[in-house]
Amino acid sequence: MNAPVSSTEFQTLRLTAALDVEHAAGLLGVTPKTIYRWEKGEGSVKPAYLDALRLHIERRRKAQKRSHDFTFIDLFAGIGGIRKGFEDAGGKCVFTSEWDAYAQKTYRANFPDDHPIVGDITQVDARDIPNHDLLLAGFPCQPFSIAGVSKKNALGRAHGFMDKAQGTLFFDVLRILKHHRPAAFLLENVKNLKSHNQGDTFRTICGALENELGYKISSRVIDGKGYVPQHRERIYIAGFREDSGFNFDDFDFADPKKGPLLSTILHDETEEPETHYTLPPEAPSNAQSVLNEKFTLSDKLWSYLQNYAAKHKAKGNGFGFGLNGPDDKARTLSARYYKDGSEILIRRQDAKGNEANPRRLTPRECARLMGFDPDRNTRMVIPVSDTRAYKQFGNSVVVPVVQAIAGFMRPHILKNMQAEKTSKIQAAE
Repeated sequence: MNAPVSSTEFQTLRLTAALDVEHAAGLLGVTPKTIYRWEKGEGSVKPAYLDALRLHIERRRKAQKRSHDFTFIDLFAGIGGIRKGFEDAGGKCVFTSEWDAYAQKTYRANFPDDHPIVGDITQVDARDIPNHDLLLAGFPCQPFSIAGVSKKNALGRAHGFMDKAQGTLFFDVLRILKHHRPAAFLLENVKNLKSHNQGDTFRTICGALENELGYKISSRVIDGKGYVPQHRERIYIAGFREDSGFNFDDFDFADPKKGPLLSTILHDETEEPETHYTLPPEAPSNAQSVLNEKFTLSDKLWSYLQNYAAKHKAKGNGFGFGLNGPDDKARTLSARYYKDGSEILIRRQDAKGNEANPRRLTPRECARLMGFDPDRNTRMVIPVSDTRAYKQFGNSVVVPVVQAIAGFMRPHILKNMQAEKTSKIQAAE
């Protein structure tokens, strides 16, 4: 529901949050003109907007009080899933890069920073990036062109892994690592990175990191299903400037067979209503939490998905929709989820207990499915449209997995930092 705006209350919250009108508009997903209207006492505002400002203030205060043991930069940051894991391990973010403007909105809304979000990392000089102890990057996987390599071969010139990576976004990770030489890094990508381009892509990545930059690396494919009710495999590559003995195989991650079920992330009557997801706009403010009907599949879409699945089943293919109940675990949430929700559909019953059209997850449930919201009382700000939110969560990481990795890496990061400090002292003597 909308409520009359107190111009004084809204403006006081905005100023307390240290936001100018433009940044407040970005945080809330509205135009600056709307902010000016609200502060003149015109129109109405959703209570969620005031809540978003209060949450921003709370997080800003916590960030200012939080002590840190190491610094890091967040490249190809998305909505901050990797950052969230390493902040919990004692890290402080000093630089962020993310090109997508809508992902920037969500990132800004949840991480009140004293530094801007840089867009295109390819246009950033490594010298303009602050010094840091750890580099984080969920970099996109691109094919590595062999054209430049072939030309160098024809000219009889030597080439290396870094040359081969030029023209890809991974090359920007390499040039920043080469310039700053941080104590450690963590890279994240899809599981298929290992087999991409007949394995040549992964060999190029490892060769550049180990042979040309001298980092000691360890990689592992981890399934997030041990932490959230979703099958989601990703590869993580950790690297350290000095060999501190870190090996992914030495650590036990949560067993995918024993992880939580969908019941832990689905909306229920115990949680506080959230207008956009769990209360239709016409419902009174004291109504019980009721799911917004817009997330239920239409008869036309549900019929199409069933026919599509039947057609492929007849051909012996496994294509189709994923229909789930509270006691199930879901398939992988993808960036295309906004189209039809077919990979993760939730069973529904009508008032008579008969099977009804299923529904999509709400963006709030997706936040829980990815581990951004660890429980029903903790809610990240989602300032973008449902379509954008589905894309953002589908492209993100499972936060509890990164939290586990960060905990394992932390002592090795500090060990590398201490080794560098000792080396500098010895060199000065």
